[in-house]
Amino acid sequence: MSTAAIGAVLWVMGGIAWYVIRYPFERRARRTQVVLNRRSLVDMCGLGAAMLGMGLVPAIYVATGFPAPADYPAGPVRVAAGAILFFAAVWLFRRTHKELGKNWSITLEIREKHKLVSGGPYSLVRHPMYTSFLMMAVGQALLLANWFVGLAGLLGFALLFFLRVDKEERMMLDTFGTDYRDYMDRTKRIIPFVY
Repeated sequence: MSTAAIGAVLWVMGGIAWYVIRYPFERRARRTQVVLNRRSLVDMCGLGAAMLGMGLVPAIYVATGFPAPADYPAGPVRVAAGAILFFAAVWLFRRTHKELGKNWSITLEIREKHKLVSGGPYSLVRHPMYTSFLMMAVGQALLLANWFVGLAGLLGFALLFFLRVDKEERMMLDTFGTDYRDYMDRTKRIIPFVY
């Protein structure tokens, strides 16, 4: 099996793991009442961009090889680094879901009995799920040796993050007030000690 094929198989395995982690939380979320919903067209566009760049575009590439003209040689070190980063991201993705529990939502929502979560990975950054998405996007760029697919993942992440994070933080400030402000003062957004 070629190095490029190994990278593609690892990406597929990571995508399956992502779905297996997310699915029970989606089901559970439907049973918890939403008390504040700030879903918007902009929010949905960000989610769509992430799904396109980190899901559909790489899936088409893995299944068909399109767009092959953007391929570059897949090196074993690059693929190994991509696998480590991608699966570390999947692990972090699971940890964030576990910490959030019934507070989790795919969109900008506050649920009944919503609590401010600041333990586990949330003790280091305010948005570790976005951290995991950034790690997945970089991992995707390393696993799949194609410039277009790599850039699609990074662009999809960037659009989701920049269209959403300010609105999410505003919603949390409106809900938790000074507790969230204090939390913001002691944590960074997605990269510990940096940003």
